[in-house]
Amino acid sequence: EVYLVESGGGLVQPGGSLRLSCVGSEAAYRMHWITWFRQAPGSERQGVAGMFTGNGNSAIADPLKGRFAISRDNAKNTVYLQMNSLKPDDTGMYYCASRAGDEWRDLCKATTYENWGQGTQVTVSS
Repeated sequence: EVYLVESGGGLVQPGGSLRLSCVGSEAAYRMHWITWFRQAPGSERQGVAGMFTGNGNSAIADPLKGRFAISRDNAKNTVYLQMNSLKPDDTGMYYCASRAGDEWRDLCKATTYENWGQGTQVTVSS
């Protein structure tokens, strides 16, 4: 079975924090790039942060560095997205996606990912 399941979204005030979790089946997790994407209504899906579960190599979108961080717990087949100092512009549906191998190219290109979760909604509003 191949699956990815996101959790941890919710409503948070500006300046607040959330930690999202992405749990994967072995087939979708081990030695895969796990990347978080987000999509606001009427906008394209954009890459946020990704990590290769094999060695922990990671990348974060430049505008989000300093506020967002990505980590993993291989014992739990889980990748986390820590989001701090949240802004209304961070509102959207957050998805995790995975693809096999450690290729760095096109990390933010959604069509290169084989597996997707159902998403978790993040709303930043006062």
